[in-house]
Amino acid sequence: MSLPLHLRLYRLVTGLAEPLARLLLDRRARRGKEDPARIGERLGHASVARPPGPLVWMHGASVGESLSLLPLIDRLRAARPDLGVLVTSGTVASAALIARRAPDGVIHQYAPVDAPKAVDRFLDHWRPDLAVFVESEIWPNLLLTAKARGTKLALLSARLSERSLAGWARRPEAARVLFRGFDLVMAQTDTVAAGLRHLGARDQGRLNLKLAGIPLVVDQVELASLRAAAGDRPVLLAASTHPGEDEIVLDAFEKIASYALLVIVPRHIQRADEIVAAARARSFDAAKRTEEAFGEAHVYVADTLGEMGLWFSLAKAALIGGSLLPGPGGHNPVEPAQLGCPVITGRHVDNWQGLYAELIGAGAVVVATDALELTAAFSEVLLQPAAARARADLARQAVAGGETGLDAATQALLKLLPTETAVMSPAP
Repeated sequence: MSLPLHLRLYRLVTGLAEPLARLLLDRRARRGKEDPARIGERLGHASVARPPGPLVWMHGASVGESLSLLPLIDRLRAARPDLGVLVTSGTVASAALIARRAPDGVIHQYAPVDAPKAVDRFLDHWRPDLAVFVESEIWPNLLLTAKARGTKLALLSARLSERSLAGWARRPEAARVLFRGFDLVMAQTDTVAAGLRHLGARDQGRLNLKLAGIPLVVDQVELASLRAAAGDRPVLLAASTHPGEDEIVLDAFEKIASYALLVIVPRHIQRADEIVAAARARSFDAAKRTEEAFGEAHVYVADTLGEMGLWFSLAKAALIGGSLLPGPGGHNPVEPAQLGCPVITGRHVDNWQGLYAELIGAGAVVVATDALELTAAFSEVLLQPAAARARADLARQAVAGGETGLDAATQALLKLLPTETAVMSPAP
């Protein structure tokens, strides 16, 4: 098949730039954004053997997307015990959490860069029967090459932004080739589904994997220890914060610091030192989790991975970061809602617009646009705990019920896999 001009140009440019990939990856590794011991995986060199039999390859960009795959993996393997599962992602944090949370036998690799030779090496080794991409992961070389090799393709929990959909719409021929290549498409919302249909994609139902996911893990022994350390001081949380937001949170906390504790969990834990410095510049006693025990400092920066469930369970309320300033587009409100933690958000939630609109409309989430409003939101939680708990109950109800879409997705994916008979039949 002759490719549209935009896709031919993309393949040409990525091919010409591929010799620079190692240099760029090494630079990212020095900044802590790549695992230097596993850079070969990013260039398509597998670090483990392919398991025998049929293989499902699932790709999620980062922590949330990767972890949202776990309930789907459990269902697929329950239905097909012969199935091998490969999960790829693009961040160091996601690799660490998948290693801890994925079921036995699930293989993690870093996703290859979307360049022709890296993609070929990756697919030569893994030979997936089915590839499942989550949310907004549209990589032309990976998709086109996998499709040409006979791999079935699925796009699940799709949530392309209006800007992204509009960008693809300006390249209609390229969009049609890519999006028609998916054998299964399930979008998060009707709006996203309509945009994908316009680009040529199938529309086979709704699915938000993060709604269908199991609640975050909580270490109950550690939770009891933290509660004891906090004593009668309420704990407030700022979760998944981005640069510029921590200062807003710290300014909001100043007026209530005498009778509360603040935990900040940055989206990227490498920023912990700068957040501690910002807190100390405001005369707060501040500490990092990796260096000091909880309970002594007014401001505690959680620079660890895999403990978000712990903080949501401890806190009286959580500001979900990425929402106070334009750019990041907000983060997942499902996780705190599942654990009964009252949610506060800013207004910049483009990535989760539909869900936040539902939660705000139901009175389940409080919106704060600046430090003054955030102080008021935190204060209200502390002064009116019953009202905060009622909002948390509403949010928990709103995010429940993702099982139906998960059931439908599991059955649709099973139909795309080779039958066990076909797998076990001898080669001609």
